[in-house]
Amino acid sequence: MSKQIYLLGVGGSTPIYVDIALDCGYEIAGLYHYNDERTGQMDHGYPILGSFEDLLNSDIGGQNFMLTMGNNEIREKIFERLINKEGNVPTIFHPTAIVSRYATISDCGVIVGPYTEIQADTNISCNTIIGTNAVVGHGTTIMSNCFIGPKALVGASTKLEDNVFVGQASTIVSGKVDVIGKYSLVGAGGIVTKSVPTNVIVAGNPVKVIRRRFEKYIIEE
Repeated sequence: MSKQIYLLGVGGSTPIYVDIALDCGYEIAGLYHYNDERTGQMDHGYPILGSFEDLLNSDIGGQNFMLTMGNNEIREKIFERLINKEGNVPTIFHPTAIVSRYATISDCGVIVGPYTEIQADTNISCNTIIGTNAVVGHGTTIMSNCFIGPKALVGASTKLEDNVFVGQASTIVSGKVDVIGKYSLVGAGGIVTKSVPTNVIVAGNPVKVIRRRFEKYIIEE
């Protein structure tokens, strides 16, 4: 029997996550949008039941949720509130993903997309999304609330700190990069050949710091 799950976040990527949930044996019970503007509408055949606040002000204990937003900071806040209200945010592996038996992956809120490869001795913390066709190299650590875009390559023995965003088709070169600092963002297609400090946006080949990301976080040199 399929299990019901609610998807939080309605936008262009909604059908991607609907596909993943269905392929993993879940039944989509409904969608929630960030505000009330689309309440009562349908998206890809599923009803938009209300806003995040509508949901979080109700009794959600024991229900299953899938967080689909790419914004790590928003996803982190919603994840924490769901857990505090005893909602379930299960880890979901697409059946086509290749996941090493030697990988250690949180059982709370990790989404591994189609045709993604998670190699041996990786450690992946909660509430992290790893997109379609991405590769996470052996010995790599990915902390909480990260997003790895489609076709990205995270090279071996790299540490991604909390809330790192790696854009699609980016490459973090094995053996060259010790750490990507928390809250930092790697632009799409970027080639990372050295460690990246906290709270910056980097882009290019090789990547360079473009600017600070959030004023309230300090860049660690």
